[in-house]
Amino acid sequence: MKMSQPQQSAPSRRELANAIRALSMDAVQKANSGHPGMPMGMADIAEVLWNDYLQHNPANPKWFNRDRFVLSNGHGSMLIYSLLHLTGYDLGIEDLKQFRQLHSRTPGHPEYGYTPGVETTTGPLGQGLANAVGMALAERELAAQFNRDGHEIVDHHTYVFLGDGCLMEGVSHEACALAGTWGLGKLIAFYDDNGISIDGNVEGWFTDDTPMRFEAYGWHVVRGVDGHDPQAVDRAIAEARSVTDRPSLICCKTVIGFGSPNMCGTHDVHGQALGEKEVAAAREYLGWTHPPFVVPDEIYAAWNAREKGAQLEEAWNAKLAAYRKAHPELAAEFERRIAGRLPENWEATAGALIDKLAAEGKDMATRKASQAAIEGLAPALPELFGGSADLTGSNNTNWSGSRTFGRDNPGGNYIHYGVREFGMTAIMNGIALHGGFIPYGGTFLVFSDYARNAVRMAALMKVRNLLVYTHDSIGLGEDGPTHQPIEHVASLRMIPNMHVWRPCDTVESAVAWKTAIERADGPSCLIFTRQTTPFQKRGAGVIGNIRRGGYVLSDCEGKPRAILIATGSEVGVAMGAARILADKGIPVRVVSMPCCEIFDAQDESYRESVLPRDVAARVAVEAGVSGFWQKYVCPTGRVVGIDRFGESAPGGALMKEFGFTAEHVADVVGEIL
Repeated sequence: MKMSQPQQSAPSRRELANAIRALSMDAVQKANSGHPGMPMGMADIAEVLWNDYLQHNPANPKWFNRDRFVLSNGHGSMLIYSLLHLTGYDLGIEDLKQFRQLHSRTPGHPEYGYTPGVETTTGPLGQGLANAVGMALAERELAAQFNRDGHEIVDHHTYVFLGDGCLMEGVSHEACALAGTWGLGKLIAFYDDNGISIDGNVEGWFTDDTPMRFEAYGWHVVRGVDGHDPQAVDRAIAEARSVTDRPSLICCKTVIGFGSPNMCGTHDVHGQALGEKEVAAAREYLGWTHPPFVVPDEIYAAWNAREKGAQLEEAWNAKLAAYRKAHPELAAEFERRIAGRLPENWEATAGALIDKLAAEGKDMATRKASQAAIEGLAPALPELFGGSADLTGSNNTNWSGSRTFGRDNPGGNYIHYGVREFGMTAIMNGIALHGGFIPYGGTFLVFSDYARNAVRMAALMKVRNLLVYTHDSIGLGEDGPTHQPIEHVASLRMIPNMHVWRPCDTVESAVAWKTAIERADGPSCLIFTRQTTPFQKRGAGVIGNIRRGGYVLSDCEGKPRAILIATGSEVGVAMGAARILADKGIPVRVVSMPCCEIFDAQDESYRESVLPRDVAARVAVEAGVSGFWQKYVCPTGRVVGIDRFGESAPGGALMKEFGFTAEHVADVVGEIL
């Protein structure tokens, strides 16, 4: 008689969550660096969300209709690495063993582009939450534009984990207030209410009534959820998903470092390895008897989401096929948009605009030239998604086809962000990461400081985000030094992978917009004047060189004795100085340098053709700090800049006061020669 094998019971939910805890403890311990407390505390919440609700396909992390999962409290990165590994993403156990090591796929904080399944780079607290607002906004907007009766091809949630630190950061107020105003019903946030931050118990510095705060924003709030009770978490998620007209905050009471018998509930477990003795004690407490980095097959099998994910994607592909049949033109446009391809008529549209502006030859403020560029390009680019931080009339970021996005009018293409520069920029990062849109947003250049870390994150993640900054120098005038940027252009140029455009007229402004839109591997700053700037006449061949970042705008016969390098409104000053010097018999070349980063990336022969080494008499002219330009003017050159704060006076008077006149620049050249 053949005996049957005993049936092995399926792993319990706690055992599945303990796999996260064990991997997190082990990786942090091996690296002797990291944050085990949050992964151990949020493991039970993550287990319910990822196994019962999250719509994703580990075999295709870029499947478009996946739910987005954002770990805003990114210091707890081993939580998401454990989840990705367990559910079947291309992230092996050896990757987990290399946690926080050089060139590993498991860096200290989650980084977009390094690890399959990581939707955004997080770590600077609060920004992941703001990114998630942008993702949920993009989902709602794209659904409004493309979904049709019986064909909901855009239909996914955005889930975000966050902690006390995220809610202390001001950007959380900016972004979450907007999320409530917009009624983003597919945004669900999980608040890890463990009462601990690096310095200890937060009750000494964080006593906000968080549920009431979010209810005041217009969110649906699920209070008092036991974050270690899977059934309670399941009920909370189901309730949140049932509320479709508001975003939801699920407030989960947890114990940081759950499972560590001697360190849980304290700040000691927040940001350091537990130590071998405590790891062993935690294993015993949790009943986890397996060696480091060993997960039993039955637990892997229970976590594996590849089959389920393939079925989800296959079902969506069938929906998309039906959509193509019912709405072929819409389907083609949708697929172009989510692939990030520009329209077929893009080059023709942009070329025609530049030719038109060149033929018109109008003098105008470059902020108005920027608006003219948007007006000419946007009709061919429905994915362009604009906005401003309460400065639309000053930034000129709207155009005749602008339609305001809002709770009651989804399908718009323009966002009034209110006075929220940081929140705006972080939300734009989320829009760009989601796909289907090219976001742009405006404020005064001096207020780029408020948004600085989100600007940096855009560059770090290499996302296409267009940052429009107007009122770019002392030339803005009477508002005075509080509003007059001095160091800002140079500081933005210091951010790696950032393109900073400061065009001088209508044509350069249009080329800047065109080039920034075409750039798929990083953000661009588009910097514009309040004051009128003169149009510069160019031949067709010269216009083609604008896209190279720096070019010869005006040349002399034979070899120049001096070269003037300028950007923005100061190009007109340099041209005036060149005319004065020419009248004195001094041959001068004028180089316009609207984007130094692109110019520096050109081949050596081109750079030498623009700035030949044998012309040592060089003067750079820009109404900002002078230090940046030293690399272009050589030891014998000079910089006409400003290294102090401005004054309150009419812009023209200030430009004269600080030496930004043709006469003064010509005198400086004369002093060098």
